[in-house]
Amino acid sequence: MAKPKVAFIGTGGTIASIGKGPLDILDYGANGVMLQADEIVAKFPEVHLVADVIPVRYRAVPSYDISFDDWKAIGRLCTELVAQHPDLAGIVVGHGTASLEETAYFLNLTLKVDIPVVVVGSQRPASALSTDAGFNLVNAIRTAASPEARGMGVMVLLNDEIHSAREVTKTSTFRLQTFRSPDFGVLGHADGDRVAFYRAPLRRRMPDTEFDVSALDALPRVDIAYSYTGSDGTAVRAFVAAGAKGIVSAGFAPGFAGTGDAAAMREAVGQGVTVMQCTRAGSGRMFRGKRLRESGFLVTDNLNPQKARLLLALALTVTTDPAEIERIFATY
Repeated sequence: MAKPKVAFIGTGGTIASIGKGPLDILDYGANGVMLQADEIVAKFPEVHLVADVIPVRYRAVPSYDISFDDWKAIGRLCTELVAQHPDLAGIVVGHGTASLEETAYFLNLTLKVDIPVVVVGSQRPASALSTDAGFNLVNAIRTAASPEARGMGVMVLLNDEIHSAREVTKTSTFRLQTFRSPDFGVLGHADGDRVAFYRAPLRRRMPDTEFDVSALDALPRVDIAYSYTGSDGTAVRAFVAAGAKGIVSAGFAPGFAGTGDAAAMREAVGQGVTVMQCTRAGSGRMFRGKRLRESGFLVTDNLNPQKARLLLALALTVTTDPAEIERIFATY
């Protein structure tokens, strides 16, 4: 029986990194060595046991340097791969964990391909004695090739767990179980005997979305204002002065900014800036109560600040109408 065909796009990150030795699991980034996709596949040839893997070079960078241009290019690569390989079962994107959730969610909102896409990373470099890079990659490929993965949108795979791109977030600096979906948990597991799914995401996702970034040179500027005791609106006013079209308020739980920040954000709304109230808590829905309504602030549902920023930026490419932005946040 023929093995499924899966493409692997390498973008760098810990999964591609080589430290100074097998015990270098913290400072490996200072070594400055990252493998390209084909080199990662050569280092972990076991991937060929589960699929016919097509390695695709992109560029190897730390994920904190991933930009909108990279997201567009990765999306374009995915589209080209599907066109070039009609029998392609799925696509895996190797990525650094620092911003992995943002790339996964952006792709989930903008990709126009109808095969599974799995974003994978690792917490320990490919050179480490106890690296999770190899098995994470194998399981990501298995998941992307799974017929049950179709229709799930973009997924994230680490530590044998399959997460929805919309819901997953990084929760720990070094632990292998860092990626969690706080409100609803995993979609399934990549176990030794099979890839097992237990639920499906309900929110709208790729390829059926209203966002098209192919002709855009940049996204509208959206910044995040993080609430803390004593914050006085200085950051908010600086964001507006820098040209922000939207501001996500990472507020105190259950969802409000301090007096100084709230005043500055009301000023921003008066200047045509879209302000959305989020929470720094990391979990839970937002409620648009009287204070928020009177201030003209919208709410981000249960998205964390970094994902709310992406969805607001994309929303602003199609509308500035508050009612439409509310609809978008209730849909995606």
